[in-house]
Amino acid sequence: METVLVTAIGSFSADIVIKTLKHRGLTVIGCDIFPKQWVVDAYNVDQFVQVPRATEGERYRDVIFDICLENKVDYVIPLTDVEVDELNKYREWFSHHGILLCISPEKSINICRSKLSTYQSLLNAGFESALIPTICGINACSVEKTWFPLICKPSNGRSSQGIRRVYNYQELQMFLRSESIEDYIIQPIIEGPIVTVDIVRSAAGKEIVSMPRKELLRTLNGAGTSVLVFHDSDLNNLCKDIANALNVVGCVNFEFIVTEEGKYYFVECNPRFSGGIEFSCMAGYDFVWNHLNCFTNTKLDPLEPYQDCYIARKYEEYITEICEEKAEF
Repeated sequence: METVLVTAIGSFSADIVIKTLKHRGLTVIGCDIFPKQWVVDAYNVDQFVQVPRATEGERYRDVIFDICLENKVDYVIPLTDVEVDELNKYREWFSHHGILLCISPEKSINICRSKLSTYQSLLNAGFESALIPTICGINACSVEKTWFPLICKPSNGRSSQGIRRVYNYQELQMFLRSESIEDYIIQPIIEGPIVTVDIVRSAAGKEIVSMPRKELLRTLNGAGTSVLVFHDSDLNNLCKDIANALNVVGCVNFEFIVTEEGKYYFVECNPRFSGGIEFSCMAGYDFVWNHLNCFTNTKLDPLEPYQDCYIARKYEEYITEICEEKAEF
């Protein structure tokens, strides 16, 4: 029986990833930075290990390596950006030990992790009409008057962290004086809902499946809680072209802003499962299993017809452990 290590199993995407892999007969080891009692899905994996934060660098790396060697892990699936970034550094180690690190190619991840690099790459590939006008190396003189209001983003930011909205030149000048802005980009604010597209692309790029959803309700850090899964062949074709241009492999997600006129503006590519990947799986396509197929040179399942549908997420409470004595804080 093959074994897969899934990281960050307290994250939104963990539940469907674990359920799918176990249903398919794999042994699932899960890890997280928090103790078992804090993580419901720690009770749904075959083995749980608490690990350091990925930001601890070598300490995190060494624990992950030990888990892989001690348990003869075949696949590693990281679920958060910071872990994708960290494990991306050690491809040779995983390859040397016969372990498939199930993430996109190194160059693709490096491009996707920088909003500026993503913008420039897609601009060079001819996607100008789908891109929000962007400047970098923030300079107030480069901002067009028609752009206001503006949004200032860290080029390598995550989950809406560090974002600042600016409504006039005076506010922009104050922002430039108050922040370390070397790695920021500036864009005009485009009004409209977020559309997330889950995409799985084979290593050769010959097979690509995508499924869009409109985010109706979202958490403050951008995770959808109520969505509408829908059809849009033009958007799917655009996503296929962008996926090929970025050379992503496996399951990733694109975010767009859609205007009242129905025009889509590309926001970013997250080179991992989206927090709402279970929405797409429920709507009719097994993105989790086909993600794994991309790294085993297995043909992707075709996308069967599905119906537009509303899907909502709820939070549910579990007792994870009964304390025999008074609990210590």
